[in-house]
Amino acid sequence: MICVGGTFEYLHRGHKALLERAFSLGKPVCIGLTTDDFAISSRNGRAVLPYERRKKALESYFKEKGYADYKIFPLNDRYGDILSERYTDIVVSGETVRTANEINELRSEKGLKPLKIHIVPHVLADDFLPISSTRIRKGEIDGEGRLLRPLKVRMGSENPNKIAAVKEMLSMFYERLDVKGVAADSGVSEQPFGDETMEGAVNRARNAIGDADLGIGIEAGLFEIDGKHFDVQYCAIVDKRGWITIGHGPGFYYPKGVVELVKGGMSISEAMKELFGVDDIGYKQGAIGFLTNERYDRRELTKSAVLMAFVPRIKHELYRDILFYDKNIL
Repeated sequence: MICVGGTFEYLHRGHKALLERAFSLGKPVCIGLTTDDFAISSRNGRAVLPYERRKKALESYFKEKGYADYKIFPLNDRYGDILSERYTDIVVSGETVRTANEINELRSEKGLKPLKIHIVPHVLADDFLPISSTRIRKGEIDGEGRLLRPLKVRMGSENPNKIAAVKEMLSMFYERLDVKGVAADSGVSEQPFGDETMEGAVNRARNAIGDADLGIGIEAGLFEIDGKHFDVQYCAIVDKRGWITIGHGPGFYYPKGVVELVKGGMSISEAMKELFGVDDIGYKQGAIGFLTNERYDRRELTKSAVLMAFVPRIKHELYRDILFYDKNIL
């Protein structure tokens, strides 16, 4: 028999993932639903939706899904009757896996076989924080994890081309956006080469996020391949949990004269002005605009890099094995 427990207030997509996993195991499912008193005591006195209302929401969902082999019982404490022999499995979230381990220790003390623990990862909302009843109650998100306010984004640059590119790209995914550019240190040389390009993008994202949902850093650098120096623009995106995702846009290589001046200490903008008389090119169409006779510009180059960095966030459930959280953000 499978056991799963919770308050299941404002039944949401995270709860449904937990329950769907329980029913997928092919055994009868017992759902321990916290009583009003127990739920309130574990929330420092905060009221919750009444037990009967929460129970009806579960029953309605089970009917919709065609689940029939289940029992809902009131849960008055952390363990209920889970120390009985009839249970074989427990389904938990990352937050409650500790309780599952405690249960197995107690079962072991009683000479009972430990439960097989099934951990269901958090389901993330549109801002890449977990969906929760608390957030729904506060009006931040709905039960599907959709934001009920604009996504707040801080871009680690005041370059209008980069800010516009971020707005255009994110507008494919979000109806409401609050995007602003801020001065953010890259921590690398003015003209990065090789790996320091990615480092600069990550540093800008970290230094830009502040209290926003996302911090975004863009850094263009030169990569030498077979004697040619390719310009590649990297993007790093960090969220409030510290998850960093990285991508880069297309690469193109510079004329030899530009590379020689850059190696001599000039920036790309300075070299382009020196050789071709194009002033302040970084805030205009970019070198790519000049080199393609304005058939492709810096904004498009930046949009490509931002989209590539956003790829793991589009289907984030496929990337759980490579999540990297920056402890400096948490």
